[in-house]
Amino acid sequence: MVQLMVMSQAVSSPIQKVEPLLFEGLTWREFKAVEQLLERPGYRLAFLSGVLEIRKMPGEPHETVKKRIAALIELYLLMAGFDFTPTGSTTLEDEGQSVKREADESYKLAPGRKRPDLVIEVVFTSGGINKLEAYRRLKIPEVWFWEDGVLSLYCLRGEGDAAVYESIRASEVLPGIDLELLAQCINLDNHVAAVRTFQAALQAK
Repeated sequence: MVQLMVMSQAVSSPIQKVEPLLFEGLTWREFKAVEQLLERPGYRLAFLSGVLEIRKMPGEPHETVKKRIAALIELYLLMAGFDFTPTGSTTLEDEGQSVKREADESYKLAPGRKRPDLVIEVVFTSGGINKLEAYRRLKIPEVWFWEDGVLSLYCLRGEGDAAVYESIRASEVLPGIDLELLAQCINLDNHVAAVRTFQAALQAK
């Protein structure tokens, strides 16, 4: 797991975290019915083992961090020669596993992938369903969390129901990425300066 101190006032300004609404005891069919009723701008729904989570769409601080991370990751992927597809917050669901989730950002890192190899969550809320358990059931190889200026990485180990996420210090799906530099650039004040700093460091290697 990578932990670095926050380095910018803009990103590190204290933000009160809001808990999502949770409703328990729903079947998959009931969840899908509710999902259709609540299909409107401003809300995001997730589901895990009978629990429905309803969150308001994130505001500007969340979106600023999300877009910063995406810009830096995609710059790295281009310069490292990955044949990747950015899949954003595409819906990931599996009725058999009783799970539905939308990541903040996600990437397929080679052609022909059915699901993303990497998903990224930018956390500005507290509580809610277990995100790692949701992604475990969806068989996502690697999950990154950004929260309070800190990056935390998890890699899926094992197969089937025995699979578990392990905290890791270096990405396995993006080998060679400098996570300390990445975190520093995520937390810079200015977006253009952050991208240019990251690009210059990649070009110097």
